[in-house]
Amino acid sequence: MASQAETRPPAAVAASLAPPQAREYEGMLSMTWRHFRRHKMAVAGLVVLALIILMIVFAPLITPYDPNASNLKDQLQGPSISHIFGTNQLGQDLFTRVLYGGRISLTIAAAAVLLAIVIGTLVGAIAGYYSGITDNLLMRATDTMLAIPRLLILILLTQLLRDRQLLGMKSGSIVPIILVIGLLSWMGVARLVRAQFLSLKEKEFTEAARSSGAGSGRIIIRHLLPNAISPVIVAASLAVAAAIITESGLSYLGFGVQPPTATWGNMLKDGQSQMTYAPWVAVFPGLMIFITVIAINYIGDGLRDALDPRHVN
Repeated sequence: MASQAETRPPAAVAASLAPPQAREYEGMLSMTWRHFRRHKMAVAGLVVLALIILMIVFAPLITPYDPNASNLKDQLQGPSISHIFGTNQLGQDLFTRVLYGGRISLTIAAAAVLLAIVIGTLVGAIAGYYSGITDNLLMRATDTMLAIPRLLILILLTQLLRDRQLLGMKSGSIVPIILVIGLLSWMGVARLVRAQFLSLKEKEFTEAARSSGAGSGRIIIRHLLPNAISPVIVAASLAVAAAIITESGLSYLGFGVQPPTATWGNMLKDGQSQMTYAPWVAVFPGLMIFITVIAINYIGDGLRDALDPRHVN
């Protein structure tokens, strides 16, 4: 008579032998993906964003042109086979500059959001866990930051960092933009994490960890933060879209990354004066901003639904 293990499918046997933590982790990933793929627009946004990132990463293989090379013989040519997006007033290939500009814009957005998430998570975790006077001080500082006119401070700090060339930064560096956007974007994350910690620190597993002798740092890092990470992931995905718009707005106003380095924002600014006779110079960078931001927003919506704890099926 065959044993029970022999009659079970190999996949079931392997699953039974896997550590409980691995089985739980795999179950969470599969459940999250199952809920995420039900959101058709989120899946479409993920596909579109993946295509944009692949095109940006492999730009040297896709286009033969130098993004900063001028060719006055080809200036302001409309979209054609040789120049898919046309050319600008310097004869530069717009498709090439859009791809290379996307590298800068997305790098700034991702790095700024990472900085904002780190600061916001740290502030929110400390405020939510310790409460009392610590919570009051940190939250009042957060409220103060929220009350400051953000665009004005963005412009002033960006210009200050560039003019002073602090930390050895060169005038064309993207670091000032990353620092300014990141340092002025953490407040929402801090409030979100604080709310999660205020709820989680009263749960039974937190009391059990505290009773077993675990210190505050261990409780925060090992027990509370993993359970508060889902809304942070959603906030981060939506913050990337906001950071792209912020960087584009700064570049459009002339306070972002300076030419000849291409970003979607400064390309949009350069094209505004040719809108009447060469609209493609501004339309394609603006279209890339629009498509990327919409794709990321749909992904954020999908993640919010997929990571909702009320989804149990």
